[in-house]
Amino acid sequence: MKIELGEWPVTGNAVDSTGVELAIEARGLVKRFDGFTAVDGVDISVPKGAIYGILGPNGAGKTTTLRMLLGIIDPDAGYRRVLGHERPTDVARRIGYLPEERGLYPAMKAYEAIGFLAALRGVPLKEGRRRGRELLEEHGLGYAADRQIRQMSKGMAQTVQLLGTLVHKPDLVVFDEPFSGLDALNQGKLERMIRALAAGGTTVIFSTHVIAHAERLCDQVAIIAGGKVPFAGPVDLARDRLRPQVRLETRAQDGPWRAALPADVRHEGAFWHFTLPETGVEPLLRALIEGDAGILSLSIERAGLHDAFVAIAGEAAAKALEDGEGEER
Repeated sequence: MKIELGEWPVTGNAVDSTGVELAIEARGLVKRFDGFTAVDGVDISVPKGAIYGILGPNGAGKTTTLRMLLGIIDPDAGYRRVLGHERPTDVARRIGYLPEERGLYPAMKAYEAIGFLAALRGVPLKEGRRRGRELLEEHGLGYAADRQIRQMSKGMAQTVQLLGTLVHKPDLVVFDEPFSGLDALNQGKLERMIRALAAGGTTVIFSTHVIAHAERLCDQVAIIAGGKVPFAGPVDLARDRLRPQVRLETRAQDGPWRAALPADVRHEGAFWHFTLPETGVEPLLRALIEGDAGILSLSIERAGLHDAFVAIAGEAAAKALEDGEGEER
C-alpha cells in the first residue's frame, strides 16, 4: 500500500498560522475500504491543551479519522503529525485512547483492570494498580476496587475503562463517542472530567454525534459528513456562519421606523422577528427611537451549533445527526 506523505519532518512541534502550538495536525487524510472512500481529504488542526470535537452523524467517518490519527490504521493518502511525531505509534505511551467498542476482562477486579491498562502504556504493574485504587477512590468507586468487572453495572465498568485510559497521565486523550450508553448523571461527570483534563494542560479530542456535548465542551470542532470536513475551527466561528436573529417587541404597530426593518421581517402579534442587519443594531435602534416605535423589548440571539451544522453540512447530514441523537436517548 502506498502512502502519499508529502514533505513533512519526522519530529518537531507543529504550529498553526497564528503561532499556536498544535498537538495534532493532519492534512488530506484519505482512507478507502474495498473501493469505498470512508474518509476523503480530511484536514484537522488540534491546538495543544484544547477540547476538540469531531462532530458528525454515525457512519460519517469519525472513528476512521481517529484511528488514522492514532496510527491504528494508516491513511491511503495525506499525512498526520501527533505530539510532534509523524508516526503516532512512537508516542503511544503519551496518549490515552477510549474506543467506542468498550472491553475489559470480566474476571479482573476493578483496580487490576486499571493497572493492566497502565502496564500497556509502560507503567509498572504494581504502580498501575496503586494508581487504580487511588483513581477509583477519587471518583467515588473506592468501595468497588476489589469487585470483578462482571459484578459491576455497565456505568461502573465504563468508568473503570475511562480511568484506565487516564491512569498513565497522558498528554493527549482521544475519546470515541465517550458519552454513548452513559446516563445523564455519568455524562455530567464525564463532562467535568474532560474540562478538568484541559484545565491541567491535557489535550482532549473526542468524536460525537450529539451536538449538545460539542457545544457545551469544545473550543473547536471539525464537522464531518460523508467522509469530508466542510468546516474545522472555533465553535464561535461556525456559529458566525449565520447572522444573529433579532426579536423586537414594539408598542406601535406602524410608523416611519418600519422602513428600518429588513426584508426578511416576520410579524407575530407585538413581536418582530428578523435577521440582524449587517450594519449592526445601532442604526436600527436609532430609527426605532426617532420613529417613536415604543421599544418594549429587544433581544439578539446568536445561531446555535445545530443551526450552524445545518448551514455547513446540509439538511441530510443534520437529519442523520438527529436520528443518531434519538437512538442515543
